[in-house]
Amino acid sequence: MLDIQLFRTDLDRTAKRLAGRGFQVDVATFRALENERKAIQVKTQEWQAKRNRSSKLIGHAKAKGEDVSAIMAEVANLSDELKAGEAQLEAVQGKLQDMILNVPNLPHISAPAGKSSDDNAEVRRWGTPRRFEFDIKDHVDIGANLRGLDFAMGTKLAGARFTFMKGCVARLHRAIAQFMLDTQTQEHGYTECYTPYLVNADSMRGTGQLPKFKEDLFVVPRRKWVATERLQTGEEYQRGSSQDPLFERSDEEWYLIPTSEVSLTNTVRGEILKPEDLPLKLTAHTPCFRSEAGSYGKDTRGMIRQHQFDKVEMVQIVHPDKSYEALEEMVGHAEAILKKLELPYRVMALCKGDMGFAAAKTYDLEVWLPAQNAYREISSCSNCEAFQARRMQARFRSALGKPELLHTLNGSGLAVGRTLVAILENYQEADGSVSIPSVLRPYMGGLEKIA
Repeated sequence: MLDIQLFRTDLDRTAKRLAGRGFQVDVATFRALENERKAIQVKTQEWQAKRNRSSKLIGHAKAKGEDVSAIMAEVANLSDELKAGEAQLEAVQGKLQDMILNVPNLPHISAPAGKSSDDNAEVRRWGTPRRFEFDIKDHVDIGANLRGLDFAMGTKLAGARFTFMKGCVARLHRAIAQFMLDTQTQEHGYTECYTPYLVNADSMRGTGQLPKFKEDLFVVPRRKWVATERLQTGEEYQRGSSQDPLFERSDEEWYLIPTSEVSLTNTVRGEILKPEDLPLKLTAHTPCFRSEAGSYGKDTRGMIRQHQFDKVEMVQIVHPDKSYEALEEMVGHAEAILKKLELPYRVMALCKGDMGFAAAKTYDLEVWLPAQNAYREISSCSNCEAFQARRMQARFRSALGKPELLHTLNGSGLAVGRTLVAILENYQEADGSVSIPSVLRPYMGGLEKIA
């Protein structure tokens, strides 16, 4: 969430910067709500001051033995007006808050200008795509021939965009995740975590998925029963004089995580960290669940775009002065995985119009897929600056002892399913077998090839 003072003090410039990433601020609505807020605030302050003066007059009048009924009636009226004004002020501030919650982060000055992925800028590339002496198969055919990928079974069990893995392919998928976790924890200094796969609305709001992207989430209704006042007050219950039920239903919602960025980042929600606690570097291997509401018809073949997939996530919680240094470091941590697997890739700086909602700057890593003759995203690393921290009220205590907002970063290290796809396609052989990258062989019991 952006600081509302940016809109109050420099609305036009803030709106212009947001327009650079394709978001149009409703300037007129904001100004109208802000003017209404100011007017109500002035009135309530006047009523408060008047009530305070009248209260003092009551004290003086009582001391002199004078009749205070008229003044007390006036104070009562002022109290009613003040309550009404406070309710109006709360309603207007709520509308302003809702408006700000749906505004994306301001792009960093170094993010390339542009409206779509066509405007992203290549930063560097590593590795040379392999030249094949036989007809290239895609991961769907390779996996089917290995009897390891069964998309029909995934559809039977759950529906479209689900995959059923078994045998050597399922083992390779597990090996990839273990290798990634070991690299991030043993070489890059991340602490391994096991997180809930279901989170509450506060967590989703904290990292920016709610309220704007609810349609992209899988919602799990949660029904529970809570004790009513009748059960809580033993006397009324024992008399049996009330017909109220002992329990009443209370419905709330859980959400399947779209990435463990949500659960890892929210560990600092509502916290004030010590400077010596920074940086926090957390990683987790979890399934990720996405409804892909806006992607119908895209990547319908294979494992590229699924409702359920696995990812090893990296999260850093850092001092604001260190966040862009941390971003470059995090990109390097993701690159290290691809280099160890000897998979060709390129690093792209996303343009302002192609960045995610919470990001101020993002790098994508794109791996080479021979069957598509193209680079495809396998990791996205973003600096969210204070955007998520402000929503979560995640802070640290500065050298002066004052609580200040942290900066949060997240990145894939990497998407496990897409890494499996890249290995199947880049390491395929003419006989239909797949060679196993050397760094994964210890995780596969020394196996060098699956066939």
